[in-house]
Amino acid sequence: MINLATYTTEKRNRDTMNLDNMSSVEIAMAANREDENVVKAVRSVIPQIADTIDMAAKALEQQGRLIYIGAGTSGRLGVLDASECPPTFGVSEELVTGIIAGGREALFHAVEGAEDSKILAEQELKKLELTERDMVIGLSASGRTPYVLYGLKYASSIGCKTAAIACNKDSVIGKEADVSIEPVTGPEILTGSTRLKAGTAQKMILNMISTGSMVKIGKVYENLMVDLQNTNEKLTVRTEDIVMSATSTDRETARGLLKEAGGSAKLAITMFMLDKPANEAREILESTQGSVRKAIKEKKE
Repeated sequence: MINLATYTTEKRNRDTMNLDNMSSVEIAMAANREDENVVKAVRSVIPQIADTIDMAAKALEQQGRLIYIGAGTSGRLGVLDASECPPTFGVSEELVTGIIAGGREALFHAVEGAEDSKILAEQELKKLELTERDMVIGLSASGRTPYVLYGLKYASSIGCKTAAIACNKDSVIGKEADVSIEPVTGPEILTGSTRLKAGTAQKMILNMISTGSMVKIGKVYENLMVDLQNTNEKLTVRTEDIVMSATSTDRETARGLLKEAGGSAKLAITMFMLDKPANEAREILESTQGSVRKAIKEKKE
């Protein structure tokens, strides 16, 4: 039998023993106080997060993919982060993928026994035709989930780079991965409910990894989302604002550039900065693997 008492994420929080007798304000204040500790915990593992960003960017540069695996809240967070990458960075849905124990149904309902499986993650990764170019990141608040552990074992066996995100020190999944990210968030205000501080820490770390790796592969110019997909009116205006901000031009000019660029902010900015038509600017961008900054730098040189 698993001894949950050994995991800090499962211990009782002495400051919230009276949780069921607190007022709404007191509950919110208690949660907020504990959330302050999440930021500190995540800050303590910045070097490991940075290493993971570099590894993920290298995988993407080599036409590999970034794949998250997890169960329960951790799995849902991986799916969430993956689903936000296409609209934010203009990448395909396959480039960043989240896999949750129990499949799509597990996003909304508990799937009995899925997180304890030693074969399901391997089966899912094989369906994705995992290769050594890909990177797999395992997520588990406790750091012991068999689904994640055996998924990481399979990924390592075929040569993938791996990272593990857990909220307990010296985690089982951390020992299996190339990089172990272990922010110790401590006991939850509601004992064992790791969708709280542990979930917040994992989401913060995933934000850093996906954003950082996309920055590294040229999906960002300055601090602008230049590969943003403008799929509605708000995003169309935002795309225009991005071009205006990057080029210090007016909205009419930005709209004209975007029209010629087929709606691509990245291409529109490159056209303006290099004073080139769309076809020439596109060729230059392709030669710099889509990096606006490198394209501009090459012109100056």
